[in-house]
Amino acid sequence: MKKLITLFFLFIGTSIIGNSQETIKWMSIEEVVEANKVEPKLIFVDVYTNWCGWCKKMDKATFKNPKVEAYMSDNYYCVKINAETKDTINFQGRKFSNPKPEGQKGVHSLARALLDGQMSYPKFVVMNSKFERISIVPGYHGPEDFEPIMKYFGDENYLTSSWDDYKSNFTSSF
Repeated sequence: MKKLITLFFLFIGTSIIGNSQETIKWMSIEEVVEANKVEPKLIFVDVYTNWCGWCKKMDKATFKNPKVEAYMSDNYYCVKINAETKDTINFQGRKFSNPKPEGQKGVHSLARALLDGQMSYPKFVVMNSKFERISIVPGYHGPEDFEPIMKYFGDENYLTSSWDDYKSNFTSSF
């Protein structure tokens, strides 16, 4: 009986610890503006659509990876923007909206501005704490491919080396 009780508590403890992993806190752009006033950080914007299969795969495979979650939460404010949202978004003194909120293929003006009109998904925008765009990163990236990208910007390596130099010398911790 004692073995059974011990196994029970061991199982419960492992389940609780296993489920306590950190998750990326996705914020609205308005929330990021306010949080950034208190603690400046880099801003990571995931521009996606509801119909994008690679976006969904990245959500499940990459953004749910515990190491990605921890690093992104520590180093970035993270925002998800649906490129086809019908919501009006206030950002940097401007109102952004979808010019075709009732029809298909309406692209939100904030998504268009962030991506310089190059609409393909998924695409990620990295901004500094002054909301100045540093880079646009296109395409799906699994956790191992995403690690050097998030660290290149998150550790501010982009300030001192080219992407090619950084990538050729990168050592994964995953």
